[in-house]
Amino acid sequence: MNFITFSEMVGTRGEDIAKQVAAALKYAYFGEQQLYESAAHNSFFLRLAQFDERSPTLIERFFSDKPKIYLDRLQSVIFAEAQKGDTVFFGRGSQLLLNAFGCALHVLVTGSEKKRIQSVMEQKKVEKEIAKKIIERSDHDKHGFLRFAFDEDWLNIKLYDLVINTDKLSLASAVKLVVDAATSDEIGSCGIDSINLLGRLSLQRKVESALLEMDVNHSHVFTKVEGVETVRISGLANSLSEKEMIAEGIQKIPGVKHVINDIQVLSVASDF
Repeated sequence: MNFITFSEMVGTRGEDIAKQVAAALKYAYFGEQQLYESAAHNSFFLRLAQFDERSPTLIERFFSDKPKIYLDRLQSVIFAEAQKGDTVFFGRGSQLLLNAFGCALHVLVTGSEKKRIQSVMEQKKVEKEIAKKIIERSDHDKHGFLRFAFDEDWLNIKLYDLVINTDKLSLASAVKLVVDAATSDEIGSCGIDSINLLGRLSLQRKVESALLEMDVNHSHVFTKVEGVETVRISGLANSLSEKEMIAEGIQKIPGVKHVINDIQVLSVASDF
């Protein structure tokens, strides 16, 4: 099984290329619509659309855990989909989430500002100034999202295996380039160890988002996914009831079958 991730500068037809590559290789395609469908199916749909490839506001970061909850859920969904194999991912930080896997090919689709403006004007039927603002907003949001989620510059070419400039290449030529690269001997298939790792990573993100929702002091509570369905929790709780509440909350997470509760109680006075 293999993955391909696509990132695009808006106005370069990167999404069209991604969809055609998926069709040519008979891979599943995972874009915006598929993300929301998967999130809803996994009971993780919590205003996820509002966190789509943009950075949270300063107020959200300082006074709420919601941005981190959304990020954990987003990553959990992507890891779960990758576990199924043979998938083309479009955006959503997939180039960084799957960067450590040798069976993944990472593609960036770029173009000049002039060509991008022209493309947006034609696609969205807008004037030049509006097209330029759309491009500036998209670039700004993607930069902010990747900085917040991974502390990384989304245009760092070291993140990508293939960079395609659609100023000069046609859609068909770009698709052929990606297909040839994806089917080359250099891009190996993911083994069972990679599949199991993706499953653990997905479950880990579910656990982390659940802890945030429980309003637990996550700086004192630590979790580790062991095997495929077991979660070990450790650290400190303020009371016995809080320790039990944390374990019960994690036990309810889909995919968790066993919880090993190694949390120590800091004080049990409130339970008497």
